[in-house]
Amino acid sequence: MTKAMTISYEVGNNLYLNLTNKCPCNCTFCIRNHADGAYGSDPLWLEHEPSWDEIIMDLRKRDLKKYREIVFCGYGEPTERLDMILETAAYLRSREGCPKLRLNTNGLGDLIHGRSISKALCYSLDIISISLNAGTEDEYMRVTRPRFDNAFEALQKFTKDCVKIGRAEIVMSVVDVIPPEQIEASKKLAAQLGAKLRVRTFDD
Repeated sequence: MTKAMTISYEVGNNLYLNLTNKCPCNCTFCIRNHADGAYGSDPLWLEHEPSWDEIIMDLRKRDLKKYREIVFCGYGEPTERLDMILETAAYLRSREGCPKLRLNTNGLGDLIHGRSISKALCYSLDIISISLNAGTEDEYMRVTRPRFDNAFEALQKFTKDCVKIGRAEIVMSVVDVIPPEQIEASKKLAAQLGAKLRVRTFDD
């Protein structure tokens, strides 16, 4: 495992922010199991969690106007550092030419923090993308391997709460490596929760 302090990295027209390596899941298909970085980036395993000063110093080097989206997503679950997401989002909004802000999350932030965090996120960000991973609880638990027994239920509640708030665009996602019947079940579940479903390729 090679470590570095890669706080931001570019993927296509987007800028991704890597704030933590902590995650309550151990997904069978997680890219972390196969590589130290993603999409040709420098290593995303962090030497330490970046401080506020380190994050701002990194972002000041970036021309925000050149990006389509800024995405909170790295080698960990971003909501492990909820306060840092909210502070960073506020800073980015203060910058000229700030694009849309997106969060890629496993949807388990309520369990991580022991309280509902949907309102804070939806009022700070434009897009909340929630990794569903499977359309049924048994398959979700098998594939995602979360440390919370009630993870599947919590993910659905978080999604419904975000949809109800109505400020951000809410998208659920699955990876195309899962069986077709699970993709169909995921489509039905996302529709029941009021969210869009995105089927993404394994390396997307």
